[in-house]
Amino acid sequence: MKKSILTAIFAATAFCGFSQEKEAEAPKFTFSGYIDSYYMMNFNSPTNRSNLGASGYERAFDQKSSQFSLGLVQTKFGYATKSADVVVDLTFGPNADLGQYGNVVGPLGVGKATTALAIKQAYFNWKASDKLTLTAGQFGTHIGYEVIDAPINYNYSLSNLFNNGPFYHIGAKANYAFSDKFSAMVGLVNNVDNLNDNNASKGFIYQVFTSPAAGWNLYVNGISSNESAPLSSGKDDSGSYNLLDLTTSYQITPKYLLGVNAAYGSQTGDFQGGGNVGDSKTWGGVALYSNYAFSDKFSLGGRYEVFDNTAGARALRAADGSGTDVSSLTLTATFTAAEGHLLIKPELRTDSYKTAQFVDGDGKDQKSQTTLGLHFIYKF
Repeated sequence: MKKSILTAIFAATAFCGFSQEKEAEAPKFTFSGYIDSYYMMNFNSPTNRSNLGASGYERAFDQKSSQFSLGLVQTKFGYATKSADVVVDLTFGPNADLGQYGNVVGPLGVGKATTALAIKQAYFNWKASDKLTLTAGQFGTHIGYEVIDAPINYNYSLSNLFNNGPFYHIGAKANYAFSDKFSAMVGLVNNVDNLNDNNASKGFIYQVFTSPAAGWNLYVNGISSNESAPLSSGKDDSGSYNLLDLTTSYQITPKYLLGVNAAYGSQTGDFQGGGNVGDSKTWGGVALYSNYAFSDKFSLGGRYEVFDNTAGARALRAADGSGTDVSSLTLTATFTAAEGHLLIKPELRTDSYKTAQFVDGDGKDQKSQTTLGLHFIYKF
């Protein structure tokens, strides 16, 4: 009798354990997203109410002043099993169009409707082992300190390093975690920021991650790609695009974070049919980030950045088409409300150029621009 009771208890325990194991391994579905909107003042009072200057690349997303503006609407779906997961990240609105501009030309051609413009990311991860993960699809770039997603950045406006670097890639990559403090990634992708490749060549991407100490993360990122448009006579191998990026952050105290982003790029020949820059030209910059969390409901972040495009390799140029450089200071406060769902971000930003990039309301050329914005982000 005693043996029967023990057998029954053992069977029940095994069944419960089996049920818990099966429950733990059940696929997991997640849904999240955010919306953001803002109102901005430009102290130059431009008559066109635009924060964009001579080149049209002086700001990334927050382009309008003296009006209420919608930024981005995100709906993000995730489905995960024990060995794989898939992410479908759909975004809509002005900032989505600007971020996914390379998706505008779909299979039906230029000027035709395309649902691809809504796709910010669509990829899957396969965990081939405890250390090796393979990824394929369209995914956000590994390069840089900032991301398109407004709730993640400490500042609302995006840096010139972000604006002049890749936004996303389409391809495949492999990440190997040697330990929790060291990993490496390599991959092959189509050309920079485009749904369709403009040539048969593939870009090589890579990343090395290390954590030298607790709270200190360091990434070395890069991409090397032939971005030349094909010639009528055949393939053109004369163009090259290379970008090396360093991103690091250190949580000095539980409340104070310090971060650095530095990048150096070079370009030769044609870039996706946008014009031949000739012999190798370079660009680069450094951004210093600082954020202090006074409480769980208030923090203050700062960013100081210098960006040099005097060689004219990237699109940020002076009115006459020559290169230019800029230094920028951004201060952003973040107030958290609505049980952590609502972020309210007042932000003051000043950009100072060596060339006249702006025209004020009186028609006078200006080398600098100061904006003050109030930004609202609701995440779910």
